Amino acid sequence: MKQLRIGLLGLGTIGSGVAKMLLKEGKRLSKKIGVELVLARIAEINVKRAQELKIPASLVTANADEVLTAPDIDVVIELIGGIHPAREFILKALNSGKHIVTANKAVLAAHGKEIFTTARKVGKCVTFEASVGGGIPIIAALRDGFVANRIESIFGIVNGTTNYILTQMTSAGARYEDVLAEAQRLGYAERDPSSDVEGHDSTNKLAILAKVGFGVNVDATKIHREGIVDVQIEDINDARGMGYTLKLLAIGKRGKKLDLRVHPTLLPQKHPLAAINGVFNAICVTGDPVGETMLYGRGAGQQPTSSAVLADVVDIALGRAQVTFRSLDTFADDSPPARLLDIREITCRYFLRFTVIDRYGVLAKICGIMGKYRISIASIVQPERRNGNTVPMIMMTHQANEGAMRKALGEIDRLDVIKKKSRFLRVES
Repeated sequence: MKQLRIGLLGLGTIGSGVAKMLLKEGKRLSKKIGVELVLARIAEINVKRAQELKIPASLVTANADEVLTAPDIDVVIELIGGIHPAREFILKALNSGKHIVTANKAVLAAHGKEIFTTARKVGKCVTFEASVGGGIPIIAALRDGFVANRIESIFGIVNGTTNYILTQMTSAGARYEDVLAEAQRLGYAERDPSSDVEGHDSTNKLAILAKVGFGVNVDATKIHREGIVDVQIEDINDARGMGYTLKLLAIGKRGKKLDLRVHPTLLPQKHPLAAINGVFNAICVTGDPVGETMLYGRGAGQQPTSSAVLADVVDIALGRAQVTFRSLDTFADDSPPARLLDIREITCRYFLRFTVIDRYGVLAKICGIMGKYRISIASIVQPERRNGNTVPMIMMTHQANEGAMRKALGEIDRLDVIKKKSRFLRVES
């Protein structure tokens, strides 16, 4: 039986899951595909970690070069995360004649073009199903299943930590800080949660999805990004009363310019994504001619992500990944740079919350400014709650330009009847 010899970088959560599956299920999987999958060597700087996992000491080294440059290794699985030294390790492995499997969205978002160009130059391939959506095969779907389609939009929930936090805030009425602490205690959030809650993780994933779905090179730092750190429980409660649910969405839409953005977004409660709760992810794809589709599943965790990693290994073992990488322009290093729509150019509906003095004439002043900037109001609600002499005023607009909306809110906030900075959330349907 033909052999595929595998080197693994990192024994973190995902790396240890991949190692356990190869050691325990390798024979079964090898028999299934007709290629023997051999875990030949593991690079892990924390030797005690390998001992705790009961991995044979003969497989483990603290020297990454023993994986990256070893002549008997065919594929390197990079699971150390981060940009450095992951970028350097991947490039060194490619230049040493190895195929690459990675779950590292950060390094692909920052250095994907360089990595893909190097892989083509040396005749190797890079696979990265596990970088977006955990166990959801979104990369394979965009690359293969929807290959006949012109992708018009890709948007969804691609971060399980933030979805868990927003779900708990919605269902339990708890505040952000309290839910974040609970998520950290349960292991759903990292000790330093900034990559998730500030939207960096979702932005990197969106850059990868845009590369595959729209066939462009995207500078992730140019994507508009907002996290959930400023979300207030009042936003969630008031929006829910109007029939909306708050989610952190990664949004990509094709147009004259590509509309790429990550931010908290209100969805009608009947929208399929509004029902995606907890740590689950879901990604909606609209293509021509397929129409609207949605892929749903666990977006993170050891087992789902390990499953995606091993699916890539099998694709390489069978030779499919090499053909796909070489043939499809999805991975072309000469893909054009994306022309991105500035956030002030977008048009959508808006949810607005004002904190105003409870007296006559306030609504007229606000509506006058909105009218000046051609912003049409769809509905107004004034909940019966009071904080001293101030009350909330909730509005939902029709479609409006973001630049005009920001100018209007800046002017409204200077009114003497406004007692707190106005809140706004974008709405998608």
